[in-house]
Parts: sequence; C-alpha cells; structure tokens
Amino acid sequence: MEIINTNQAPAAIGPYSQGMKLGNLVFTSGQIPLDPANGQLVEGDIVAQTEQVMKNLAAVLAAAGAGMSSVVKSTCFLADMGDFAAFNEVYAKHFGDHKPARSCVAVKTLPRNVLVEVEVIAEIG
Repeated sequence: MEIINTNQAPAAIGPYSQGMKLGNLVFTSGQIPLDPANGQLVEGDIVAQTEQVMKNLAAVLAAAGAGMSSVVKSTCFLADMGDFAAFNEVYAKHFGDHKPARSCVAVKTLPRNVLVEVEVIAEIG
C-alpha cells in the first residue's frame, strides 16, 4: 500500500490519508469543500461546495496517477436530498461522458456542517 498525499488537495484533518494506492487502484478519502490553499471551508450553496469537492478529488486522483475518467465507483453524501439536482449537474460536468457506478445518500450531518462529501475508487493506468 502507498499513501497518497498532495498539497493540491486539503490536508487530512484527522487520522487518515487523502488516499491510498493498492495495486492499480486508488481509494480516496471523502473530500469536503475545503480550499487546499488555506484550509478554509468554501462558503456558498451546494453548487459552490460541490465544485470544490470535485476539484479536491481530481487533485488526489492526479497525485495517484489517475483521473476522473478512471473512477470506477463514487459514494456521495448530501446533507439535504433537496440539493440532489444541483449536485448532480456539477457532478455530471466533472465526469463528462464517463459514468462510474455511484451511491448517493442523505446523511444527518457532515464534517464541519458542509453540504456535500464525495469519495471515489479509481483505476490507475
């Protein structure tokens, strides 16, 4: 196993890694809308927060030698399923024609009371 770490995504704020590489797979930790430059939450609605989450995921994947087009599975957590349509628009934009398997659930609370968190599994190479 290899720990994935990049300063292009927010530093881990607990006892975990941004991602782990195992063979030709990378497993990312859930990304929330933190700005990697200053560690602060990106304020705004579900669209603004999802944009930052997707940028953070892309950075972790790039550090592992993967990309959004190599994502096999995503797990998405929303604070409010009423945000699903807006979240889905941003999510779809970042994946383009690529359509990985996905689960999307509403949860009671996310870290730092954000609106969205996403984790992915991707193939490298």
